[in-house]
Amino acid sequence: MAFLLTVMGVVLVIEGIPYFAFPARAKHWAALMQDVPEKTLRIIGLLSMGFGLLVLAALRLMGTR
Repeated sequence: MAFLLTVMGVVLVIEGIPYFAFPARAKHWAALMQDVPEKTLRIIGLLSMGFGLLVLAALRLMGTR
């Protein structure tokens, strides 16, 4: 459980960086998202989650040896 909470904390920190460092650019990116089809966003989200799970699994395996 501690591992999951640690990962969630790191994700929140990383996700917050663009909004803190470049708020105007973040608003621009959000406006551009309106033009992206939902199907494309779902595919990007699925690929991101899959890649993230692979990275976490690899880190977990490397840490147990």
